[in-house]
Amino acid sequence: MNRNLRARDIMSEGVQCIREDQSLVEASRMMRDLNVGCLPICGADERLQGLITDRDIVIKCCAEGMDPSRMRAGELSGTLHWIDAEANAQEAVDTMEIHQIKRLPVIDVAGGHRLVGMITEANLAKNLSDEDIAEFAVRVYAAN
Repeated sequence: MNRNLRARDIMSEGVQCIREDQSLVEASRMMRDLNVGCLPICGADERLQGLITDRDIVIKCCAEGMDPSRMRAGELSGTLHWIDAEANAQEAVDTMEIHQIKRLPVIDVAGGHRLVGMITEANLAKNLSDEDIAEFAVRVYAAN
């Protein structure tokens, strides 16, 4: 990876949040409409509170017999990892590998701590060598 790249340089922009008080039905519809499998969860202050995936909805709600129209996105926020937009892109890769995550929110710390993008496996595929992609896959998908 180019050592001069920052997280901002490899991220996808235009990320839309779901509010923490919105239902999982709303989250699933939003994912469908945006053609994504993950949404950032934002609080009333519009700051990032967590992430919710399509898998979270299925495993933690539907499979448990919960009603997705009554369960709120904020209830599934989980542990949150993120990176500063100005951080080195390799730091983003390292963070994703260490925490075995496939999506990493990008925050503009200097610009008011706003969510400005998301780094996904697709972003990495565009910026890493084939060897680096293979190494990432082994580290992220390795059994714990």
